[in-house]
Amino acid sequence: MRKVPQITPEEAAAMVKDGDVLLVGGFGMTGNPVHLLHALAERPVKNLVYVANNVGEAGLGGGRLLRNGQIKKAIGSYFTSNPEAVQAALRGELEVELIPQGSLAEALRAGGAGLGGFYTPTAAGTLLAKGRETRIIGGKEYVFVEPIRGNVAFIRAWKADTAGNLVYRMTEQNFNKAMATAADLVIAEVEQIVPVGELDPNHIHTPGCYVDYLVEAKMTPELLGSSASVEGSKKADPKRLAMARRALQELKPGDVVNLGIGIPTLVADLITPEMGIILHTENGMLGVGPAPEEGGAMDYPVNAGKIPVTALPGASYFDSADSFAMIRGGHVDVAIMGGLQVDEEANLANWAVPGKPLLGVGGAMDLASGAKRLIITMTHTNPDGSSKIVPRCDLPLTAVGAVDLVITELAVFGYPEGRLTLLELMPGATLEEVRAKTAARFVEALG
Repeated sequence: MRKVPQITPEEAAAMVKDGDVLLVGGFGMTGNPVHLLHALAERPVKNLVYVANNVGEAGLGGGRLLRNGQIKKAIGSYFTSNPEAVQAALRGELEVELIPQGSLAEALRAGGAGLGGFYTPTAAGTLLAKGRETRIIGGKEYVFVEPIRGNVAFIRAWKADTAGNLVYRMTEQNFNKAMATAADLVIAEVEQIVPVGELDPNHIHTPGCYVDYLVEAKMTPELLGSSASVEGSKKADPKRLAMARRALQELKPGDVVNLGIGIPTLVADLITPEMGIILHTENGMLGVGPAPEEGGAMDYPVNAGKIPVTALPGASYFDSADSFAMIRGGHVDVAIMGGLQVDEEANLANWAVPGKPLLGVGGAMDLASGAKRLIITMTHTNPDGSSKIVPRCDLPLTAVGAVDLVITELAVFGYPEGRLTLLELMPGATLEEVRAKTAARFVEALG
């Protein structure tokens, strides 16, 4: 049986050269090969092309490389969580290539599988499709995405045997599994290395043929950043909670549901196991339960908001590529997301904030175009009083013609027969107020 060499983080870092394309696993700081990255931060390596969902937090993981000026270009889906990345991009010190989270995962899987790319409906009709080849397949527009490969991959796993077989822990599969296949040199940082034969072959996620070197390194809470522990619960605004309750009415037993950040997150607090609703989080979990009373990512899986959660009986874990295949393949029944604008043609804009750099799209485009039903929960107006329900979105689009229902603190709108229609008023709202605060034209069909 082949034996994979075990080396130190410093020896691993010495294998990375100036200008290398470096694939880095992790979702936030969960499943992040932070020891390898910190060792690399001590090396005089520069001009790296850093491929990851994000660049870590300020001063942690890839954030330390960024602070040192070692990253020339970052390719990923969500960089706004690190303010230092935003500032570096604004100063012109960091080139950023933004790609939807599901497309990133699939591009890595394609690179590892020796494929020449793929077509996806994600991002069709949006700014992120600009300059890319598009094709109409079955009457639907698809965007071509090229594969991604790296010179070196830094990944993290829970256990490895001496043959290089890897087992990941809970939601720590994320991008690690695909990246392990997509680089010329793969270095796996693991919590524990065991003798060959101790890992059940049925439980191995990454076969040892993909792994070149192993580094044993223990994770500690301080290296997990914001996911290290559960924050105390905050009292929700009554209007936001009312929107969450109304959204919950749209769900039925057996629905697979993905909840976005913000108001949609409140829906999770209202769901009980008896309802039979199955929560999906795009970083690799089905069967999400409530937040634990205490503890953090050392003890529990995390959701897409990088918050520790519990797993309900019957839950399952998988990697990001499989997670977004569920979404694109129509296996998620409902997505509930926040919004910045929705218009008369059911278009959604929710990823680009006016006046801020375009550095974070996450999984929004995949979910908006892939879920069977899309519900938007948002405040009816902006802080300046301008309407968020508009004739035509003038912010960068997330998805074209995808919205099924809009819930605000004032009203519920739908699109029966393709027309924006006022379906009901929220408690305390009046028709006159909705008319005055809605810029879009709509049909009234109040019961």
